[in-house]
Formats: sequence, structure tokens, C-alpha cells
Amino acid sequence: MNKETAYKKISELVNRFEEHKESYQNSDYNETKTRRDFIDPFFKAIGWDIDNEQGLAEAYREVIHEDKLKIDDTTKAPDYCFTIYGQKKFYVEAKKPSVEIKDASAPAYQVRRYGWSAKLPISILTDFEEFAIYDCLNKPYPTDKPSVSRIKYLTYNDYLNEFDFLYDTFSKENILKGSFDKFVTTSINKK
Repeated sequence: MNKETAYKKISELVNRFEEHKESYQNSDYNETKTRRDFIDPFFKAIGWDIDNEQGLAEAYREVIHEDKLKIDDTTKAPDYCFTIYGQKKFYVEAKKPSVEIKDASAPAYQVRRYGWSAKLPISILTDFEEFAIYDCLNKPYPTDKPSVSRIKYLTYNDYLNEFDFLYDTFSKENILKGSFDKFVTTSINKK
């Protein structure tokens, strides 16, 4: 999908969310629906093969759902693991829109712990309504405020104004061109 088409698709998602925001924010609207209705289409729009339509071997899937990650003595499962040629780039942890991402410590700790444990430089926490990018190179603690190590925070209302940033940093096409690595280097070194 090209950048123009991706913009149009994300614009449609933003409009749909805005139109039915109250029902999406209801606690009955669960994480699975959020993933299917908004998060999957968001990442598909920026070029990711969310459903492995290419039929790639397991080791080379672009997106691994419920990836297995060993933390201490337990196995955890980040919702999405985005990979390039089998190399993990970043995790995305999904929540339902009724979860407050900006001010809730537990989800931020969860995604940072996943990223830290897998030695990934950044990971994303999103419920589509909100989108937070975290630096995962700093050891997370359960007592950390949700703003600790947060590189960038957006709401769905920012997606179109910040589209160039989102597409240029997280689209598969641009990750292959090194944009993600450049973002990681500049964002983490700014701190």
C-alpha cells in the first residue's frame, strides 16, 4: 500500500472511531474487537502483512500474534511482534479503548517489560484511541509513572497531523530503508 492510500485508510479509521466513540469506549467493547476493527487495519494500512497472506514460514512472518516471551520463570505473550526477515523490531501491546493509556501505570509497565526482556529498543502501547511509544532500554519498575520512558504520545485525533511521522517511522517499507533504526537512535540518544 502506498503512502497516499495508507493516509486515506487511516483517515477512514479515525472517522469511524470518532463517529462511534462512545460505544467503543464502553467496557463491553473488548480488546479482540479493538484489534480486529482498528489496530490490525492501522498496521495493514502502513504495509504490514498482519494475517500472513504471503504464506511465509513461521520463522519469517512479518507479524507474530501472541509472541512467546520468557520473563523470569513465566512465559508472556505480547499481542504483536513486528519483524523484518525474522528479526524482531518492536512489540505492540493492545488494550481496549476503555483502558486509560496516558495515565495508567500497569499497561505502560507491561509493554516496557516486554520490550526490556526481549532487548528491543522501543515498543508501542495502543488502544487505537491512544498510541504511546516507549523506550524499552531502561529497566522498568512497577512503581514507574506511565510517562517514564515514554518517547511520544498521540491520540487518534493526532494520526492525520502526525501521519508523516507514523508512516515514515513504522511502515514496513520505511523500516526496510532504515527509518526505524534512525528514529530509535535519535529518540533514545535525545534522552
